[in-house]
Amino acid sequence: MNKVIIDIAGMHCRSCEMLTEEELAKVPGVKKVKTHFRSGMAEVFYEGEKPSDEALEKAVRNAGYTVGKGERPWVTKNMSAWVEFLFAFGIVLVLFLFAQAAGLFSISLGSAQRLESLPFVLLLGVVAGFSTCMAIVGGLVLAVSARFSEMHPEASVRQKFLPDVYFNLGRVGGFAILGALLGWFGSVLQLSSFSVGILIVAVSVVMLLIGLQLLELFPRLSAWKLMLPKWIARALGIRSHAKKEYSHTRAMALGAATFFLPCGFTQAVQLYVVTAGSPMIGALSMGAFALGTAPGLLGIGGLAAAARGSFRRFFFKTAGIIVIALGIFNFQNGTTLVRLGPDQQAGDGSAMNGAILGDKQVIRITQKADGYFPNQLTVKRGRPVKLIIDSENSYTCASSFTMPKIGIQKILEPGENVFEFVPEKSGPIPFSCSMGMFRGTINVIE
Repeated sequence: MNKVIIDIAGMHCRSCEMLTEEELAKVPGVKKVKTHFRSGMAEVFYEGEKPSDEALEKAVRNAGYTVGKGERPWVTKNMSAWVEFLFAFGIVLVLFLFAQAAGLFSISLGSAQRLESLPFVLLLGVVAGFSTCMAIVGGLVLAVSARFSEMHPEASVRQKFLPDVYFNLGRVGGFAILGALLGWFGSVLQLSSFSVGILIVAVSVVMLLIGLQLLELFPRLSAWKLMLPKWIARALGIRSHAKKEYSHTRAMALGAATFFLPCGFTQAVQLYVVTAGSPMIGALSMGAFALGTAPGLLGIGGLAAAARGSFRRFFFKTAGIIVIALGIFNFQNGTTLVRLGPDQQAGDGSAMNGAILGDKQVIRITQKADGYFPNQLTVKRGRPVKLIIDSENSYTCASSFTMPKIGIQKILEPGENVFEFVPEKSGPIPFSCSMGMFRGTINVIE
């Protein structure tokens, strides 16, 4: 076969490749087409007489593009895109202020010990799915779902929604299997705060990139993609002649992997599974919890799949802003967890805010649904410290307490939790919840 290469301007994603390939393949004599959106060119393979330039150019125009080289700018000059962005930003800001005033960011279920009840664990999952799990897992699902729907407008709602369904199936099944292993092996599968921080930072970077692409304000970023390969899109049936069945392995594996991105709710159930020491209890408890988070996660995936018409562009802009906000939030939390271990510069605290009881310094922290109070404390170096944390709410991210410098990583029990240690060096001893959302510092002075 012979080959001719043509330049195509305006392509920015896999969907562009597929559209141009389909139209060029209709030109008489063309046997095979391979398009590359990053380089902006198409390889057209033919037999016999070379297809006319006019026929090839018409096929490219039919796909919605033009023949010729084109350079994507870093920042779009389309004012309507900026107006849409500002309008979407205003809507997101109003929604945020409303949610904050309504206390939706501090949803909790009290402190009663009822984890042995599967209906309660299921309810706990529902609450987590609309609160802390939404920050990381929900943000990731929204980013991927919205970007996939934007890239494949020709796909049906069912085709766009399938990845979300299999993501949640993999999440429920993965949580059940890993929960069984956790009940069998104990706390072996527990990740350190540093490892969790690295995972959260990686997820947040993906969210930031996808969020910026959804805004369509930075065309050059379209070439920087973390996306599904063309064969998966074709397997979804996006091309009318595709005969393959959708392979959901990667979507399910990604859902199962979120087991290692735990919030306080997740870790509370994981701790119960460890203490129960039963694979059966572990599988049922973790599976029920993941099942409870499904409505919230499927809801945002369904919105992305159903977006169409004039609402479609506005939805993607709004989703992009939300994903960027969650990405920044998670990036800050992840870097906080990464920094918990290394030594830092000493603060300027000069006054003790704890009591002296015998030879010990006694300091108290109250853990509530929305953090630790106080979150800045001061002790003296070399003298034993008795840290008392009064947990007023067990089912919130703040109940998962970590202070790596002292070797503390614990799900707080209702009431008083006592930790004793001797600060050997001056400087700050940072602490936080397992997601890095709620933070504080014990300042050690001479």
